[in-house]
Amino acid sequence: MKHINSILIALFCFGNMLGQTNGLLTKQEAIAQTLQNNFGITIANNNLEVADNNQGILNSGYLPSLTGNAGASYDIQDQEVTFQSGDTNIVDGAETTRYDASLNLSYTLFDGLGRYWDYKAFKEEYKVSELQVRETMETTVLQMFSVYYEVARITENITVLEETFYNTERRLKRAGYAFEYGQNNKLDVLNAEVDLVTDSINLLNARQLLINTKRDLNVISNLDLERDFNVDTTVVFVPELVLQDYINVADTMNTRILQAKKNKTISDYNYNSSKSVYLPTVGLTGSYGWNKGNFPSTSFASASINTGLSAGVNLSWNLFDGGSGITSVRNAKIQVASQEVLIDQIEKEVDRDILNAQGDYLNKLKIYDLQAQNVATATNNFERSNEQYKLGQISSVELRQAQVNLLNTKTNKNLAKYQAKLAELEVLQLAGQLLNIEL
Repeated sequence: MKHINSILIALFCFGNMLGQTNGLLTKQEAIAQTLQNNFGITIANNNLEVADNNQGILNSGYLPSLTGNAGASYDIQDQEVTFQSGDTNIVDGAETTRYDASLNLSYTLFDGLGRYWDYKAFKEEYKVSELQVRETMETTVLQMFSVYYEVARITENITVLEETFYNTERRLKRAGYAFEYGQNNKLDVLNAEVDLVTDSINLLNARQLLINTKRDLNVISNLDLERDFNVDTTVVFVPELVLQDYINVADTMNTRILQAKKNKTISDYNYNSSKSVYLPTVGLTGSYGWNKGNFPSTSFASASINTGLSAGVNLSWNLFDGGSGITSVRNAKIQVASQEVLIDQIEKEVDRDILNAQGDYLNKLKIYDLQAQNVATATNNFERSNEQYKLGQISSVELRQAQVNLLNTKTNKNLAKYQAKLAELEVLQLAGQLLNIEL
């Protein structure tokens, strides 16, 4: 019995270590932590900021450009100048200095409406980025729940394994007492010891798996890997009528469909922008400048200073660019048609995915109900077998079989429960409602 006592001590220490947790981590808290800290969501939000910058007025092309220029030059030359009167002036090392500064304004008054449609396209691209962030959030939350419910499943399985272990432990004690008083042989004691070791190993493995799975959840939430917690094992399913209402409006909420429609709008804007090649461009220019020069004696003036304004309007019309503009317009029109086809394809795929996910969910829900009934039957069978064992009507092997059957049915029920819930969450994600309901 010495090795049995060692097993009991190890399980007791491991159990105390698991019991030192930081309290209950609710589903809503897990969602909030994941949305705030997850690596993928952080990157998606950064991409959204880029899209926000792109849709701003500073990237629209509607603002003028203003440049400042300044310069200075110095010349030294040997000069010989002959004037109209015939006089000659020779200067060795004639120096000339010039200084200038100016502010230049350039503004496009009209560019064939290209920037107008580009600006509208940037606005739509920002909305696409918003949908991409939402899609990333939905995918991440679904991933988080797959791990969260795995922690819950293992937690419930540990409870079942502990109950099995304690039942086996009591059977070992009973078999030991019966052997001491000569009521049975050593075989029952040995069988109980073997079963207790098996239950101990199963319990140790489950507890280690629980620790590892909690770390997986901490990675998704980007929190301390050694953070410990309990999870909520309560599962509430969405009423069937409510779920069906969500499915009925999936075409207006599904992120894939919404992104495809936004991309179609962007293609329309790009097509309109490409047609700006057929129209002229009108621009406005303005400048304010200052110039100063110092000249040698060979010049008519010794120095000059000029300041003033200048302005102008220019028109540019690319009457024929070799056909590249026409080709761009034609290709943009084809892209619009392709986006229309892509919308039809995505809508068909989403409808298929929803039907498959809904059928899978309903099937798993029925399996869960059947597993619950199976647990009731196995519990009744084990209780009857336990009473018969106490009366000596069945062997320890038959009791163990009933015990194993009960263990399997309870763990299968736990598995079916969380599989059904995850299948429901997949339906909610496809319907675009995963982030809109309280789970």
